[in-house]
Amino acid sequence: MKVLKLRNHIPVGGPARREPADGTETGMRVSLGFEPKWFCLRCNTNFSEKWHKNPIYRYQSLKKMKHELVKAFPSVPYWDEKNTEDLATISGIYGSYVVPQIFGIPLRYNSEAWPELEPEKKLTISEIDKLDIDGLLSGPFTEELFSQMEVIQSEWGKIHGYLNWQGVLNNAFHLRGQEIFLDIFDKPDFAHHFFSLISDVMIRMAKAVQKKQRDSGFYIDQFSVSNCVVNMISPKAYREFIFPCDTKIAHQFERFGCHTCNWDITPYIDSLKELPKLGYIDMGMMSDLPRVRKTFSTARRAVMYSPVKLKDAGLPEIRTDMEKIHREFSPCDIVMADVQFDTPDKRVNDLLDICRNLEAH
Repeated sequence: MKVLKLRNHIPVGGPARREPADGTETGMRVSLGFEPKWFCLRCNTNFSEKWHKNPIYRYQSLKKMKHELVKAFPSVPYWDEKNTEDLATISGIYGSYVVPQIFGIPLRYNSEAWPELEPEKKLTISEIDKLDIDGLLSGPFTEELFSQMEVIQSEWGKIHGYLNWQGVLNNAFHLRGQEIFLDIFDKPDFAHHFFSLISDVMIRMAKAVQKKQRDSGFYIDQFSVSNCVVNMISPKAYREFIFPCDTKIAHQFERFGCHTCNWDITPYIDSLKELPKLGYIDMGMMSDLPRVRKTFSTARRAVMYSPVKLKDAGLPEIRTDMEKIHREFSPCDIVMADVQFDTPDKRVNDLLDICRNLEAH
């Protein structure tokens, strides 16, 4: 089976996602992203509800945001002001919480940050037992999302963008809170049912959204699960409860990737390597990088780098980290997400220079 790769992609003003790799990826490709406050201070961007729900307002906002990025980091190739297609987009909307909204969890919007879930709203077992997939997918959130896509298609044609679907365990945690980790031990049958329900909702909704995007002329057929809380469960529990759902999702899409956040994935390698069609995988630096490179030789690999370390560490330490990644792990992406608003531009450009120099040798 041919594995189609994904690469890391951070939409302007949005959390990290993945996009199709096209073969132009360099050995130490830096994927840059900035926290919302960075744009608020430089572009007077307001990330309140209007930014997430009004495509025309968002288009004009993103135009200013991209201009500021090009001005500050002229060597970065993936911000092109002549290309306006990525301004007519659903990337970044609702932050990381598309699926919880399908399940009825409301968002709290913030002018200087990505939205957050209403903290007091969690689903009980009895509420979950009553859920119906068709009912969930025909709810008010679906209507709102597709209405946005209709506006984009009417105004600009192609419906660009990559929604943040998260992963099965992530979404279960958003919907149940920490109770989901107890459910795995105390109510395993319920946990299996709940995870399966979530994965079916994710598959059906993603397929519907992506079909509409393809019909508009923007080709997309992919899914990248975000297993940010996987280290909260054991490798054995991942294998039993989440791996079957990730596998089911992978089979439904042309391209598939797995985001594990800035964690040590070493204990999970034996299960993750059995995921079908795996074209992308990322991890933290503490992972066994040489083993990961050997095990996932057909996938585009990526390392998550700390935005706090980028800002606070000395440049020699950052250079040493990049040299280690280059030696043990390249070719790969360096995921430099959530760059903080008070990180000097020079420090970001220094990181870009370090990685370019490593590629040249």
